[in-house]
Amino acid sequence: MTTKTDEIPAPDETAEKAGSAEKAEAADKAEAAENGKTAASVEELDELDELDDDEDLAEAEAASAAASGDGVGAAAAAVVSAGLGLAALTGTWVGKVVSERETLIGQIKAQGGTAAQQINEIYADAWHSTALVNGVFAFLALVVAVLVLVRPQRPTWVRAVALAGAVLGAIGLFLSAGMFFDLFLNLPTAS
Repeated sequence: MTTKTDEIPAPDETAEKAGSAEKAEAADKAEAAENGKTAASVEELDELDELDDDEDLAEAEAASAAASGDGVGAAAAAVVSAGLGLAALTGTWVGKVVSERETLIGQIKAQGGTAAQQINEIYADAWHSTALVNGVFAFLALVVAVLVLVRPQRPTWVRAVALAGAVLGAIGLFLSAGMFFDLFLNLPTAS
């Protein structure tokens, strides 16, 4: 037969079970709090990572847009300056047309004039017009090249092409000025 004393646990067992239950509950609360804190920390870290990724992405996009927009424009301008410088040295179709026009006008004006007038009207004006057109191309090459070179952080090849354009423009400007002022070759003279 069972007595009530058998069913009632001893005071030590009750305290032990209560202590175990309290410890388990405290451990569960601590674990839940820790998990909650960890979950919050993980969420916060994810948000911070996303924010950092978004900031990095925004910075990268801005840099890419600046590099591609300005970079492409600067590269194109550098190539244009080199082309203009080369055109200034070799002459252009525009220069040829202007020269032929001046020659024709000179032929019309020089009819019945002296030999010196004919030389001046037919050859000198055409020569100077060609020099002027080539000088304009050289000046444009120089200006475009300098604009590319003064902008910071350009790729090396863009700076190299722009420098070549500047050199070609400067040489073209020098030769055009010499042509215009008859420094290199004198016009023929009438005897």
